Amino acid sequence: MSKECRHYKVTGKVQGVFYRRAAQQQALALNLTGRVFNLGDGSVEVVACGETQNLEQLEEWLWKGPPRAQVEEVESWSVPFKHFTDFLIG
Repeated sequence: MSKECRHYKVTGKVQGVFYRRAAQQQALALNLTGRVFNLGDGSVEVVACGETQNLEQLEEWLWKGPPRAQVEEVESWSVPFKHFTDFLIG
């Protein structure tokens, strides 16, 4: 199985709706490591590393988010593999 890291930028109504906490829970359930944090422009940034199929599942979830979120767009691109020990909220 191949491992990789992906970087996501999620825009829409994604701050103040528990998006980061829900993304962390989803990533941990998929055995992914990385981090999620708010950006000053109102978007949320996610860096996730793990099995390709699990990253695909995370990206699918990022488009939905938690119930109060209104996701408009998810940008995704590959980044060099980085070893994280957990999935943290920043």
